[in-house]
Amino acid sequence: MEFEKGGLWRNWVGNQSCISRFKAAPSTEAQLAEMLTEADARDLSVRVAGSSHSFTPLVGTGGLMLSLAEMRGIKGVDKAKKQVTIGAGTRINEVGTALRGLGYSLRNQGDIDSQAVAGAFTTGTHGTGLTLGCLATQIAALRIVKADGSVLVVDGSDTDLLQAARVTLGALGVISEVTLQVSDAYNLHEHVWRDDFETCMQRHDELAAKHRHFGFFWCPVPESRHLYCLADTAAAPLTTTKKTADVCEMKVMDITDEAPRQSEFEKVAYSSDVYPIEYVPNFHELEYAVPVAHGKEAVRAVRELMLTKHTNCIFPIEYRFTAGDGAWLSPFYEQDSISLSVSGQPGIDYWEYLKDVDGILRRYGSRPHWGKLHFLDTADVTALYPKAEAFRALRRKLDPKGRFLNEHVRMLVG
Repeated sequence: MEFEKGGLWRNWVGNQSCISRFKAAPSTEAQLAEMLTEADARDLSVRVAGSSHSFTPLVGTGGLMLSLAEMRGIKGVDKAKKQVTIGAGTRINEVGTALRGLGYSLRNQGDIDSQAVAGAFTTGTHGTGLTLGCLATQIAALRIVKADGSVLVVDGSDTDLLQAARVTLGALGVISEVTLQVSDAYNLHEHVWRDDFETCMQRHDELAAKHRHFGFFWCPVPESRHLYCLADTAAAPLTTTKKTADVCEMKVMDITDEAPRQSEFEKVAYSSDVYPIEYVPNFHELEYAVPVAHGKEAVRAVRELMLTKHTNCIFPIEYRFTAGDGAWLSPFYEQDSISLSVSGQPGIDYWEYLKDVDGILRRYGSRPHWGKLHFLDTADVTALYPKAEAFRALRRKLDPKGRFLNEHVRMLVG
């Protein structure tokens, strides 16, 4: 087998890049297995690019760079179990469209929907909702192709294996198919408005408990909301403040039987038409999962940092909720959490700002979204993830030559 000559790869915002020796795009699991066998024979490392949405060095390789863009679409439907099997390269927005036609919805999703399912789900991507797990909790089964071309079938019969395989950073092998546990199709009713910061903090617990989905963006200055393409909610019926700085752009969503409709500050539509928002790729993001009991304290501390020390860092803080789960490397492992994210602006030196945010969030035992900037090393992973050593042992068993490791992934879970 001959691989195509590789070349320059960049992620979606341009802060990560590599030059691979070879690249390939299988269209079937059999082709994928053949490619991995050949890569093993040539002593090549292998990584998968997905949709290139990670801000961290997860993807980079000097060996074989794979794309699963040709392994997409619905592969099977089990109506009795409400499970749908899809190709690993399928984009989340494509899943939503397909599920709608089948009468289903994803249980939850994030506010970006252009990622490949395998990459997004297995790095700890999430939406918001106090009782809703991260996207990986929707994984019921997987097929993972190993370096020798054999296929590991993770069907849920071995609970530990399933929990290990739900969040992997691509370190166990290349996922060819994912089976998702879905729900009956539903519409969401969304409201957006603006509160000042203290009003948001006062209503924090109430809104999180009352609504299926609640989250907000804290904006230090009026220009902040434009950086994330957020609507001007000054005239929204639910807005409680005339301030435009030090404010929270609020959002709640709940399941409804209402027919689709839309106005400037309110929307009713099929689930996957409501979850995503528009982002311009003009930011480099750090995000940590903070134990929910410390959420308000953490956001107050980061807000104070931005208002006093790093006043040139004006991207909003995004704040969301996620229920704890059992996936071994999940940021939410056995820990109900809020996710707090901040962004550095390309073109300015934001590294000290992100390090200062990291220093604050470490106080609370926070864990990172694996696809977003963080400062964890080997010892940190061991300390923060009770199943870290068990995952490393499983990784060494499934990939003893370390074919699916790069320098970054080796440091974390090698």
